[in-house]
Amino acid sequence: MSELVEHKGGCHCGAVRFTVLAPSKLQAVDCNCSICVKKQNRHFIVPKSHFNLIQGADKLTTYTFNTHQAKHTFCKICGVQSFYTPRSNPDGYGIAPHCLDKGTVTEVSVEEYDGENWEQTMAKDPSIKERSKLKT
Repeated sequence: MSELVEHKGGCHCGAVRFTVLAPSKLQAVDCNCSICVKKQNRHFIVPKSHFNLIQGADKLTTYTFNTHQAKHTFCKICGVQSFYTPRSNPDGYGIAPHCLDKGTVTEVSVEEYDGENWEQTMAKDPSIKERSKLKT
């Protein structure tokens, strides 16, 4: 596993701020499900224990739909989703790499994920669920 670094990030207006432990080289997911396409929701997944909301809990609101398992959180002021709880990883967070402050990310590679056919994709390759698990 790559060495973890502390990244800082947040929404556009600065009301929501967080830190996240992740490698400097990020592996992001580009999902084609209905909401990810509309929001251009490219994200990388971390365990909940690697995420710390520093400020703005009172500025967040949540949108759910369909199975209501994914929790799409976003800032009530500026509307930016800098992180959310993915359906595939309810024990983790999906973090938007473009919402991280500059200086700690050295690379972002992107892999396509067929969320439009979520059940079939998970049945074929459930390995995405492992991204929110702590590695020892």
